[in-house]
Amino acid sequence: MLNLVLFGPPGAGKGTQSQKLVDKYQLVHLSTGDIFRDNIKGGTELGTLARSYMDKGELVPDEVTIKMLEAEVAKNENAVGFIFDGFPRTIPQAEALDRLMTKLNTSITLMIELIVPEEELTKRLILRGKDSGRPDDSNPDVNGNRIAVYHKQTAVAANHYNSQGKYHKVEGVGDIETIFHSLCKVMDGYAMV
Repeated sequence: MLNLVLFGPPGAGKGTQSQKLVDKYQLVHLSTGDIFRDNIKGGTELGTLARSYMDKGELVPDEVTIKMLEAEVAKNENAVGFIFDGFPRTIPQAEALDRLMTKLNTSITLMIELIVPEEELTKRLILRGKDSGRPDDSNPDVNGNRIAVYHKQTAVAANHYNSQGKYHKVEGVGDIETIFHSLCKVMDGYAMV
């Protein structure tokens, strides 16, 4: 299995690039943001709990996130691999993901972080808020908090994969195709193994 953690702050382009990678490598895209929104829209207990944190720009607690993710992985037992978008966000989540992958007799192949300056992230989030109608993207205070939370709490999760020799950086600024080709260059080195 080819299992990718696509990493980066809110607005880095993970969703856009994930779709292109799914098309090329036939992987299952698991976005915790999408999973949260589906649970919120469906009115599930976990969705209501997740919303209470998301509305403040805070991270959803690990135990809630992991339960939702495990249910989604179980729905795709014949997958040739996964792209984890927005997960893991903490060291405990990375460790939980490793345990989940071990249960499936596989592991995370690599983590790629999209590197984008904060000013560019802010612009992208405001534009995304206008296009998507997501109130969390349209609120500059929430966006600032989300980016700060990423740098303070989430970025350290990269250390987990760096210590395993699985961490790579890709410049996330430029046109979509250039960024995509940079991601594919890294991915192809692992897909051939």
